[in-house]
This record gives sequence, C-alpha cells and structure tokens, in this order.
Amino acid sequence: MMDIDNFNLSPKDILDKEFKIDTRGFRIKEVDAFLDEIIEDYEHYDKIVKELEREKAELTDEVLSLKQEVRNLKTSIEIAKTDGEENKNVSNLDVLKRLSQLEKIVYGKDE
Repeated sequence: MMDIDNFNLSPKDILDKEFKIDTRGFRIKEVDAFLDEIIEDYEHYDKIVKELEREKAELTDEVLSLKQEVRNLKTSIEIAKTDGEENKNVSNLDVLKRLSQLEKIVYGKDE
C-alpha cells in the first residue's frame, strides 16, 4: 500500500519556506512563481492520490463481496448436483428451502 502521508514537503511547507537573501541571490519573484507552480502540482497530486485510494478501497470491498458470492454459488451448485443425483424429482420449493438453509449457514443467521 502506498504511504501517502510520508512526504517531505506539504503544499504549506513550500508556501511558508523563506530563503536567505544574498547579494547575488535569486530573484524573489521568480522563486515565488516557481514555488506557486510546485504547490499547485502537489495539491493536484494529493487530490489524485486520495481519489485513487478511495477507489481502491471501494474496489477491494467489491472484490471481497464477489468472491463470497462465487463461493456461495459454488456451494449451491454442489448441493444441487448432490441432491439432484439422489433425487431426480427435486421441486423448486425444495431448492429454495435448501438455498435458504445455506444462506443461514453462510451468513450466520438464525431463525
């Protein structure tokens, strides 16, 4: 996982940075303009990272949910195959009852 809180500088750090002025120093307006560009890029980058982290969390939750659904469906298919071989005359009502029982087992619901 990406550690988004481990940056050396924040936009505020850049904004608040003060340079010592030397007789042969840089032009302050040029330095300020450049730092403004850097701050803008950092803020944009920060928004992108946060959005991607949010999206990743949503997708991870969805993947876990889909994996559980696949497990449940595989179990239902196996039960249907086993029961179908034992009794070719399984009614829809019987299948629904078995599915309901399976859901109770999988989700831990009590009657």
